[in-house]
Amino acid sequence: MDARADDLRDRAAPVTMTTRRVFAIAGPAMIANLTTPLLGIVATAAVGRLGDSTLLGGVAMAAVAFDCLFWLFGFLRMGTVALTAQAQGAGDDGERRAVLARAVGLALAFGAALVVLQRPLGAAIFAMIGGSDAATAAARSYFDVRLWSAPLVLGNYVLLGWLVGQARPGLALLLQVVVNAVNIAATAFLVLGLGAGVVGAAAAAVLAEGTGFVLGAAIAWRLLGGQLAVARAALLRGEEWRRLVAINRDILIRTAALIAAFLFFTAQGARAGDDVLAANAVLNNFMLIGSFFLDGLATAAEQLCGHTTGAHDGGGFRRAVRLVVGWGIGFGAAVSLAFLLAGAVLIDIITTSEAVRATARLYLTLAALAPLCGALAYTFDGIFIGATWSRDMRNLMILSLGIYFAAWWLMQGLGNSGLWLALLVFLLARGLSQLLRYPALVRKAFG
Repeated sequence: MDARADDLRDRAAPVTMTTRRVFAIAGPAMIANLTTPLLGIVATAAVGRLGDSTLLGGVAMAAVAFDCLFWLFGFLRMGTVALTAQAQGAGDDGERRAVLARAVGLALAFGAALVVLQRPLGAAIFAMIGGSDAATAAARSYFDVRLWSAPLVLGNYVLLGWLVGQARPGLALLLQVVVNAVNIAATAFLVLGLGAGVVGAAAAAVLAEGTGFVLGAAIAWRLLGGQLAVARAALLRGEEWRRLVAINRDILIRTAALIAAFLFFTAQGARAGDDVLAANAVLNNFMLIGSFFLDGLATAAEQLCGHTTGAHDGGGFRRAVRLVVGWGIGFGAAVSLAFLLAGAVLIDIITTSEAVRATARLYLTLAALAPLCGALAYTFDGIFIGATWSRDMRNLMILSLGIYFAAWWLMQGLGNSGLWLALLVFLLARGLSQLLRYPALVRKAFG
């Protein structure tokens, strides 16, 4: 095993870390992130034009369900980025092929399981969300059709991760643009043209994801020289399967903890009244916008840190970390400053309710600080994923979640301000804990 590793390192090409290289990956990833909400927005807009608030409410409920459900499986993309980048950095073309085959197999298995569990899964999700009987019925109609896209969606996560892992973000962006374009066209045709309602909107999403999967497979086939076959021994290598499962398990637990934090935030806001709940929803858009930029840099960190880990290039790894963290803090500060200066105007654009506007302004400063406070968390997530330090990332996320709950408990007397302060503490705890753990991990990895 050591001889094979030494041979692969000899074949690995050195990478020069520059700002240009960082943004060659981060730029397309940022644009792709901006296109991600289009699937839900298009379906909502098309169904909204039918003039039936029940159907619109049903699609909105189902969209939330799919956002949370598919978010849990984000580990398929992140783990594939890291393992592909490491294989590429090591110059191991056989493992690059095998990573794709293993990850696609895992994605299709998870997707098939979701389809099989369609009925109990839908019942549990919509029981938790609540809603009127009519809206829930419409949501179930959408859910039952769109869930058939689960194997395709998860397969596309893998294909996107595999492309980014090889520093092919332009092709990954192309894949997402095609999915969104097909979705827009099919939704318009089925919902507005044929009057297929929520079922048409769901069918359009299935068609879009299917088109993306076929295109992604064709791109992979071309990049692999027209040969997708993988040697049986390489595909079934037990050590690599155990590593894949362990990494994906750790990222899944980390993601579940992150979802729990934001669900807790929403639940506590709801208990404070409708105006506070609505105001927090408006302000959450600021965090969402900030995440589009920071997540792009995290994607760059996944690829660059994965590549240099595979090549055992400690110097390149450290330079990549300095560049990504520096730009992450810069973007976080810039976005926070923009929201501090223009936040009141944005609030007025998002909502026409005077009560919600007034309430949102009370917490604007705290919400505007979220991108800056979260900059380290986002960038170090990418670094830890690329280096496959997933166990440490998982443990530090659980620790940060505990700190978040403790901070909320101590500051709950401050009402919604205390809730926002606790969220900022959570973001800082995630980033700072990873920063403190980083030196020991990088010494262990590179000496």
